[in-house]
Amino acid sequence: MVNTEVYILSGFLGSGKTTLLKRLLENERLAGRKTAVMMNELGKVSIDSEVAREEDVALKELLGGCICCSLQDKLEAQLQGLLLNEKPEVIYIETTGAAHPVEVLDAILSPFFADQFTIKGIVTTVDGLRWRDRKALSPQLQQLLLEQVRHADFILINKMEELSESEQSQIIYELQGINPNARCLLTNYSQVSIAELRKLTLSFAKQTSPDFTKQALNLTTFVYQFNGPISHSGFEDFLKELPETIYRVKGYIKFDYSPKPYLFQYSYGMPFYMKEEMNLPLNLVFIGERLKWSEIAEKLKNLELEFKN
Repeated sequence: MVNTEVYILSGFLGSGKTTLLKRLLENERLAGRKTAVMMNELGKVSIDSEVAREEDVALKELLGGCICCSLQDKLEAQLQGLLLNEKPEVIYIETTGAAHPVEVLDAILSPFFADQFTIKGIVTTVDGLRWRDRKALSPQLQQLLLEQVRHADFILINKMEELSESEQSQIIYELQGINPNARCLLTNYSQVSIAELRKLTLSFAKQTSPDFTKQALNLTTFVYQFNGPISHSGFEDFLKELPETIYRVKGYIKFDYSPKPYLFQYSYGMPFYMKEEMNLPLNLVFIGERLKWSEIAEKLKNLELEFKN
């Protein structure tokens, strides 16, 4: 089965995400790839959706909220529908300007279909003028800008022509100081070589992959597929040893004392369990930063082996 590529388009309001999406869709049309778009707007009316209204592009809109909080359930249903009915080769997800990249990635990776995705990366657009003058924003918005930059894999700095050479150099210096792993490109109107975006290294690894240690992106994801139940106490011990750079864990897990699985979620060091009434795929999705997933996989595999023995 060929996995569907996923690109997350992040960036503050008015920073050039929709212009970038338009360029990407034109490139995909020329390449002949089957493409889908998810557009998220905080308001109840989509202003930018006409960009993606083409006969050969499957468009899904999520309005009136943010996919990283109030619209997670709808997002999961929309993505599942796209995979079943459209079978796209690539999905572009344009987030709201207020979206946090970690929360968006968390919302996308449902245990039901996470293993069908190849997360190519988070492409963040930055308004060069807004970044230069960011001190005028509220502390909350300044922090959001920092987070969007810190978790990006490719950063487009727009409005280059309105910045002096010294201002351009200063912005590049500041952004690379926050995120030394991302490629930074000064541009106007989100002009970028699509070939450069295609080079983003795959961050997604399945349990069956022989290479768990590929760490080219800041945020990486990993899915472990259980073959059966494990010890609850052993799993709790496993959680206590998780590094702080694992931000989210979610999925379905079955314990030795129950015939039915539990929905499991883990965030900021806090685990949550909820018993399910039907058998579901025992997939556990991890999201973290600069981690060796092979070590996590080995520990989970040992839990399964210990239970069998």
